[in-house]
Amino acid sequence: MKSVLRIAAYQAGSYHKIRPDVADMAEQYVSLAEKSHQAWSAKKGAPPVILPTMCFSRKIGVGALEIADGLANKLGVRVADRLIIEHIADSAALKEKTIRFFDERYPGKIAELGAFLFGEKSFVMSNYVRALFGAIYTLAETGPTIFVGRGAHLVLPRDRVLAVRLICSKSYRINRLAKMYNLSYAEAEKKLDEVDEEQRSFFKKVFKRKDASPYEFDLVLNMDFIQNPGWAVEIVHTAFRTKFKTEQ
Repeated sequence: MKSVLRIAAYQAGSYHKIRPDVADMAEQYVSLAEKSHQAWSAKKGAPPVILPTMCFSRKIGVGALEIADGLANKLGVRVADRLIIEHIADSAALKEKTIRFFDERYPGKIAELGAFLFGEKSFVMSNYVRALFGAIYTLAETGPTIFVGRGAHLVLPRDRVLAVRLICSKSYRINRLAKMYNLSYAEAEKKLDEVDEEQRSFFKKVFKRKDASPYEFDLVLNMDFIQNPGWAVEIVHTAFRTKFKTEQ
């Protein structure tokens, strides 16, 4: 598999770093999952235990990906941001595989998640949502992963997750993106309004809610007052080690 590095097209909320090609990384992750699934199918044992996981939830532009990358370098793990998760859920070939892995390893899990998230005993979950959930479980099973976005903390077993919410004022986000991409304040504000609306639509479509509640998280950091990403890395790293100290 090629490992070409490129500078991605503008993605609001990202930061200036050369990142691996999204399609390549998604295919690599699903390939690892396929090998794991084949080994599991041969034994038909219990699903693998999900390793302790970090899940970041944020408003676009707060700087979550930079913090996640800092933690990934510190811990030697990988980051799965919204682009990778969405690529797996949207790709016909990868989607088919991850839904199959998910359904075979976790029979009845869709109904369980639906009842937990929506409070309904019976419902119809779209193929997109099933693919999204399958992608998150597939990534979590195949190696230590830090998730950024897409509500991963709501999908994975809560006792296996350190859930972190990053917040800040809208002006902080606007100024950060304007400086990063050489935009005017008005241009950056318009772009953030667009992606905020997309995020609201996603949560309404997938989780039937407007936004993430602060009560869902282990830790909430206000980046208006923790503007150095390194400080946030140290805080989250300490919380993660403390929560899962018996497994290290």
